Amino acid sequence: MAGELQHLVDTTGRRLDRSVAIDDAQIRLLAYNSHDSAVDSVRMNSVLQRNVSREIVDFIYASGGREALDLFTVPVNEELGLTLGRVGMPIRYRNALLGFVWLLTSEGEVDEDQAEVLRRTADAAAMILHREQLLDELSRSRERELTRDVLSGERSLREDAASRLADEGLMAAGPAVAVTMLLRPVDRSTLTERDRLSVAVGVDQLRRRLPRNSAIQLDRPDHSLLIVSVAERSTQTHLDSLIVAARERVLSESGRQNIECWVGIGEPRTSVADVRESYEESRRSADVAQVVKVLGNVVHYRDLGVYGLLAELSEDRLENSIHSGLQSLLSHEDSKSEALLATLESFLDNAGDVKRTSEALCVHRGSLYYRLRRIQEITRADLANGDDRLALHLSLKVARLLDLR
Repeated sequence: MAGELQHLVDTTGRRLDRSVAIDDAQIRLLAYNSHDSAVDSVRMNSVLQRNVSREIVDFIYASGGREALDLFTVPVNEELGLTLGRVGMPIRYRNALLGFVWLLTSEGEVDEDQAEVLRRTADAAAMILHREQLLDELSRSRERELTRDVLSGERSLREDAASRLADEGLMAAGPAVAVTMLLRPVDRSTLTERDRLSVAVGVDQLRRRLPRNSAIQLDRPDHSLLIVSVAERSTQTHLDSLIVAARERVLSESGRQNIECWVGIGEPRTSVADVRESYEESRRSADVAQVVKVLGNVVHYRDLGVYGLLAELSEDRLENSIHSGLQSLLSHEDSKSEALLATLESFLDNAGDVKRTSEALCVHRGSLYYRLRRIQEITRADLANGDDRLALHLSLKVARLLDLR
């Protein structure tokens, strides 16, 4: 497809003696010609990164791109970096919008002869993109089938699927890692279809920015999964930054304020056939990160620490394991109980060092000693006793995991 679109853009550019570009429906650059004209930051970023911000996409659609059936104009918007206007021709197949052909208004007006050339270019691009869409869907269908097999509980099925993925050029053989991305409304309301689609779009963006045939995607009702080949060191180096960008895209696509996106990254495995374990680790990491906010929104399984071990236990076992003294503190009806909990956690995190704890909490040592005495009275624990400190410390981690504080 890339070669055909490039030939089409080059031919149109020569006929019109103008700068020409083709984007898909998400304003991701597919092809552009070489021309002497000045370009703005949006075009430059589009060339370098192959995509643009959600705000620019919305502006183009609001300027007529969503409904256009013929030429339309996108005006200058300096706040978004659009310092040059665009003339667009929608690319449609049976009325379905597949993309746009673009000219720059800085190169002059578009007369009827040029408009007719753009219409023929858009028609030709529509055939190319539609055919690619059908081929891609066939490929993705096969990929989804094999990805499900790679995650199965049957070893022979996983090995066969991994072999077929490599033989069919869908996924490189060698070491791989699983990335799970999920979206959760802050108010715990039900996910909408747009929410699910936004996660799929974000993971697809991540996939497209990785080397070709180095990642496979599987979208599930409550999360999306990406299995990434990490045979190339460059992929490992840039994966985290690409994930952060994809997460931002998910939040932007969702269009909701009261929603959070969590990403878990499993440990690499030596082969695709063994990536099922990495997938389980990535799911666990994303689930734990939702509860233990201090871990951040993007969490590697290796960074879970004690939470990784605790997450393997059932909620009932975890809740029953909480130290009775901490349960008393958690249920204590006092306006200062939250301050006492924060003091206890900081004191234990700092290995009982009063100086570091007072500095971390920005409180006077006298106030800290008062709080510690109050904690001991409520919990009936001896903070000078190593066993009591360990039991309370683990119980605090369990309480975070169960979202009890």
